[in-house]
Amino acid sequence: MLAIDLINDLISPLKTSDSAEKALHMMEDFKISHLPIVNDTEFLGLISDDDIFEMNDDAQPIGNHQLSLVHPFVYRYQHIYDVMRLMAEQKLTVVPVLDEKNNYLGMISINSLLNYFSEIASLSGPGGVLVLEIGQREYSLSEISRIVESNDANVLSSYITSNADSSRVEVTLRIDRSDLSAIAASFERFNYTVLSSFDQKARIDDTMDRFDSFMNYLNI
Repeated sequence: MLAIDLINDLISPLKTSDSAEKALHMMEDFKISHLPIVNDTEFLGLISDDDIFEMNDDAQPIGNHQLSLVHPFVYRYQHIYDVMRLMAEQKLTVVPVLDEKNNYLGMISINSLLNYFSEIASLSGPGGVLVLEIGQREYSLSEISRIVESNDANVLSSYITSNADSSRVEVTLRIDRSDLSAIAASFERFNYTVLSSFDQKARIDDTMDRFDSFMNYLNI
C-alpha cells in the first residue's frame, strides 16, 4: 500500500485567505488537530489547533498572522509504513502527500490510517487476539503458527512490540477463533507467557491502545 492510495478526499486543505475560525471548525468536524495550508498546488506547511489558539483574532485570514509552519510530508510513492512513522514521530493527525514535483495531492488522516491498520490486522471478521511474551532470541513465527494450527486455528495477522530496555518482546496474534483458552494453554505448555487475550468486544475496545504500541514498533 502506497501513500497515494490512502488520501482522504473528504478533507480539503486550507488557503491563506481562510480564517482561523474556519480552520478550527474543520478540525472539530473531522476530529483532527492539523491541516495543511496550500496555495494552488504549493504546500506551505501544517497548521495546528495550538497555533490557532495563539492567534489574537480568529476571524482574520490565517495569512495575516505570523506563522511558523512545520513542513512534514511524504511523496505519493512512499510506503504506508513511512506515513505511520512520520505520524508517530511528529504526533500528527494528518500527513500531506506530494508528487515528484512537490505539488500537493491530498492528505492522509489518522482515521484513514486506523482503518487501514484495522484491515491489515484482520480485525473485521470473527476471532480473537492473544498477546504473548517471549525472549527475543526464542521468537519464531513458524513455531508460533505451528502451536496455533495444532489447535485447528490459524494466525490471521501478527506484530511484535519490543522495548529497547528489555530482552523480551510482546507478540500480538490475531487468530480466527473467539475462544482462545485452549490455544493459550498450549502456549503456556511451551513456556510462553500469555499476557492477555481478547474476545470480539474487548478486541475492538483495545484497538486504539494497541495502535500506539504498533507505532512504537515501526520506529524501531
